[in-house]
Amino acid sequence: MRQPVRPVLVVIAHGSRDPRHAATVHALVRRVRSLRPGLRVETGFLDFNIPSVYGVLESLAAEGVRDVVALPLLLTRAFHAKADIPAVLREAPTRLRIRQAEVLGPSPLLLAALERRLYEAGLTPADKSSTGVVLASAGSSDPEAIAVIADIAREWRHTGWCAVRPAFASASLPRTEDAVRELRDLGCARVAVAPYVLAPGFLPDRIARGAAEADVLAEVLGPAPEVARVLLERYDAARTPALAAVGA
Repeated sequence: MRQPVRPVLVVIAHGSRDPRHAATVHALVRRVRSLRPGLRVETGFLDFNIPSVYGVLESLAAEGVRDVVALPLLLTRAFHAKADIPAVLREAPTRLRIRQAEVLGPSPLLLAALERRLYEAGLTPADKSSTGVVLASAGSSDPEAIAVIADIAREWRHTGWCAVRPAFASASLPRTEDAVRELRDLGCARVAVAPYVLAPGFLPDRIARGAAEADVLAEVLGPAPEVARVLLERYDAARTPALAAVGA
């Protein structure tokens, strides 16, 4: 019996003038492909980088592809996920059946990836009870996105850290440096900054500058295996018939 063709996974990244951004996105996509051999995965960018999302979708339609899962490479449901990406997908060739997957966060796997990065930066599980962590995200003017970051910080605190405080590189307060000082004042023996961002760029660099007084600064999530697994979870959920096609 012939197996149904799996939808193509189109990863939609924001894009950046910083070349490290696209390089990290491509490294993550390569890891996704390694975890799911045979799954076709393409990458499109909303801005600054090529190929564009529309260009990728147009090429797929020209090849005769019918089914696509469009996955926002975003950690929260803010403006890009709610407005920009749906608008781009509505302009896609009409022959394509497109399902928009959910954003990556929140997910227990992302917490595991954050801890991976902290341990790679020098911490050990034995340090948790004496270490305060700044969960540093890019920031957003969307109240829903800000609330999600605060919820993640509270949840992460319950896994054994001395304390966890959210911080934001833009649009919201507190800034990373303020959260670092708060944890110092709280009496944590050491302070670590965990960037809750996917790729390097302008705002992650601002987080790094704000971490100058911290003891530990972790790397961005990047192509961590846990992040790749989240992408595949979101893809699998979106390809089920229960998720309505974009524009339906």
